[in-house]
Amino acid sequence: MAEVVSPVPGAGRREPGEVGRARGPPVADPGAALSPQGEIIEGCRLPVLRRNQDNEDEWPLAEILSVKDISGRKLFYVHYIDFNKRLDEWVTHERLDLKKIQFPKKEAKTPTKNGLPGSRPGSPEREVKRKVEVVSPATPVPSETAPASVFPQVSPHFISSPPFCTLAASFRLISQSLILFLPSHLQNGSARRAVAAQPGRKRKSNCLGTDEDSQDSSDGIPSAPRMTGSLVSDRSHDDIVTRMKNIECIELGRHRLKPWYFSPYPQELTTLPVLYLCEFCLKYGRSLKCLQRHLTKCDLRHPPGNEIYRKGTISFFEIDGRKNKSYSQNLCLLAKCFLDHKTLYYDTDPFLFYVMTEYDCKGFHIVGYFSKEKESTEDYNVACILTLPPYQRRGYGKLLIEFSYELSKVEGKTGTPEKPLSDLGLLSYRSYWSQTILEILMGLKSESGERPQITINEISEITSIKKEDVISTLQYLNLINYYKGQYILTLSEDIVDGHERAMLKRLLRIDSKCLHFTPKDWSKRGKW
Repeated sequence: MAEVVSPVPGAGRREPGEVGRARGPPVADPGAALSPQGEIIEGCRLPVLRRNQDNEDEWPLAEILSVKDISGRKLFYVHYIDFNKRLDEWVTHERLDLKKIQFPKKEAKTPTKNGLPGSRPGSPEREVKRKVEVVSPATPVPSETAPASVFPQVSPHFISSPPFCTLAASFRLISQSLILFLPSHLQNGSARRAVAAQPGRKRKSNCLGTDEDSQDSSDGIPSAPRMTGSLVSDRSHDDIVTRMKNIECIELGRHRLKPWYFSPYPQELTTLPVLYLCEFCLKYGRSLKCLQRHLTKCDLRHPPGNEIYRKGTISFFEIDGRKNKSYSQNLCLLAKCFLDHKTLYYDTDPFLFYVMTEYDCKGFHIVGYFSKEKESTEDYNVACILTLPPYQRRGYGKLLIEFSYELSKVEGKTGTPEKPLSDLGLLSYRSYWSQTILEILMGLKSESGERPQITINEISEITSIKKEDVISTLQYLNLINYYKGQYILTLSEDIVDGHERAMLKRLLRIDSKCLHFTPKDWSKRGKW
């Protein structure tokens, strides 16, 4: 269940120029909104007035998901087409552009040859199958035994795109040394510190995976979720209830949170204007009086479990989903309010939860968390990851990601987050992978006047980032080129300057000396 970390401007919006946004100021005409039955019904689509991040009015296309009547006044729950579900909301009749309403059409079943309903000839399922082709590399693949040579300054006209089309080419890329071309001011030993792999670590062997293991796997067709521990939800089972936010507001300590998505809290609590949570044990109550009465009995001032990291006011607690089942379930309920494509299993036994807190005189306040499976056959080191909204855009998301890889280093493994990632999670992981890999590349020093060299395996060993994620990040940054049978890495001035500016803003870092963690071999335990 790999997830959100911090929001970015425009993450819930469409890009300018996309279809469905009407910016004109239509005037609502009540008489034009009536369906043949005489009312606006669920499933209708029409432009709805909303304010964007620039505080400007816009009229994006939206779908009516639900209609309710409060004291004779109708409210409509709308989902903005092509926008993230966290922007869904209840709106009044005045915000609807009734002149452009589109009523839902009945779906016609298309019979197949055997008389059973099936997909049309031009359906997306068939189109995807048609496009799956094997493409041979356009350029020759370098020999595994070819020695790496020293290149002069290379003109971009002589550099071709790397041949990543075949599995064999990917294997050669992993094992072959990559020659690094740095900007002039970073050459001749003027680069920063050299990063070396820590000795004495034994790592598990890792084979190259399929495209499903890449960071962009969420863009493809989702496969069926694993039923053993995976917290990825099967979106085919979504219904109208789970598509709608059911909690109006949550009070957690000194913060009030507006949930983004549905969370399966008890039905009787969904009608309350505010849901009150104890910020230490995460138990929920109906009223402020219930919370105050609970706080007189609750002796927790930090999450249950072991504190395995502390530096300054930041602490991490390791919580076993079997030993602390009630807390783990309450944490999942809270997290589901801000994670869309994750389901909730009340069986938390297969999971460990790592909760990040901030300390003050009143106790340890939850900032965010990530969970991981005790045993993962796919080398997942994160199942779900979340920074609570009050703490987002402050560097805590990358701190959570960095801590998850620090645990992987102690375990002697490489890891990757469980797919699919959310939109915000993907952006955060891409940013962390990019900064971490660039930090290593810019720290390499040349030896004997030759350009520095490094392999994908070495980068993976140093960072504990899975090889597939290393390759996809280098491709995303457009660093890998192919020149005369040799892969080379080319860092431009813009990439170096952008990285340096980003690192100046990244003030929160994990100090491995402050980590007190002993990994357990869960495979040898008969019972968790």
